[in-house]
Amino acid sequence: MNTPPASPEPRRHWLVKFAPFRTSWTDIVRRGTFTLRGVRSAEACRHLAAMQVGDKVLFYHSQQERAVVGMLEVARTAYPDPTSADPRWLTCDFRPVQTLAHPVALAELRQDTQLASLPLIRQPRLAVMPLTEAEFSRIVSSAVSE
Repeated sequence: MNTPPASPEPRRHWLVKFAPFRTSWTDIVRRGTFTLRGVRSAEACRHLAAMQVGDKVLFYHSQQERAVVGMLEVARTAYPDPTSADPRWLTCDFRPVQTLAHPVALAELRQDTQLASLPLIRQPRLAVMPLTEAEFSRIVSSAVSE
């Protein structure tokens, strides 16, 4: 009996926060790659472990600009963070896909009632968070409309 091939898992959507004074979106675009290091949250590491190559990721400048500025794609799945001797801390590699037409500020995200349950608003200290496809699309469409 022939069994049909398994369908590939649907792509997931994520948001990653990083301080621009450490690595900015411009730096990532110039280098063509980004490795998220220094994540020390068990919940964020669970999210890193769930990422698959090709998943889409929004990049958020934290601490200063506080805005979504670009889109990444997962290039390498989770592996131990080389900045730690503890193997439970993970990292992933990403490649830039698109610079958003205009940054989508945190204040703008907070005003959008369709994004009220956004993890960025509910758990502002979390560095890596899942997004629904609808949340992801809403943020990206906000970046092109003014």
